[in-house]
Amino acid sequence: MCDRVRVRILVVEDDPAIAAPMVSGLERHGFEVVHLAQGEGAPDAARAADVVLLDLGLPDLDGTEVCRRIRRQSQVPVIVVSARGDEMERVMLLEMGADDYVVKPFGLRELIARIRAVARRAGAEGVALERIEVGPLVVDLRTHAVTVDGDTVELTPKEFDLLAHLAADPGAAHTRRSILEEVWDANWYGSSKTLDVHVASIRRKLGHPEWIQAVRGVGFRFVVDDPADQRDPTAT
Repeated sequence: MCDRVRVRILVVEDDPAIAAPMVSGLERHGFEVVHLAQGEGAPDAARAADVVLLDLGLPDLDGTEVCRRIRRQSQVPVIVVSARGDEMERVMLLEMGADDYVVKPFGLRELIARIRAVARRAGAEGVALERIEVGPLVVDLRTHAVTVDGDTVELTPKEFDLLAHLAADPGAAHTRRSILEEVWDANWYGSSKTLDVHVASIRRKLGHPEWIQAVRGVGFRFVVDDPADQRDPTAT
């Protein structure tokens, strides 16, 4: 079983070219996402969210006004996501109650790190995924520690990121492209062979090479069979 908390993210963004990959990327990382293309309903929707990602250039209300209205009725963490990089505007929004400010363009991994950071500061219970447990494997995202049956497994930072990415959604097939984009970088131009090298190293270090399975023509998936499933059905 993967110990994953479904974190509720409200994305307020009118540009579909930005909203669509942001929503799909967050959902791939296990977040529950609600998307609004206008600001009018955002303050009410924010009441049910754990974190709000707020664009400023909305078609009906300016994002600064949306931020002001959200803060009047909720203390939910608000991360402003905008192409506006003016320092004075950032300062104004932070003083208005925004918790962080991300300037477009940005990377998904950076955005997720910011989401977890503001959630921890807000003390929201269970907001950030801190620990992944799959069978005897434990991946502690807070301490960057990995254990198998209680024994420590030493991984490089990139091996850790790759293992956490695969183990966070056990059984799911991840394409090579999506792994490279999310574990390495969205603009990764190196050889995809680096993925195979890292997978081989993780398999060896875990001592269970069968846990990371190659999916022909797709990529990889992480599977740990439940020992209970291996019992002889005729045994009493």
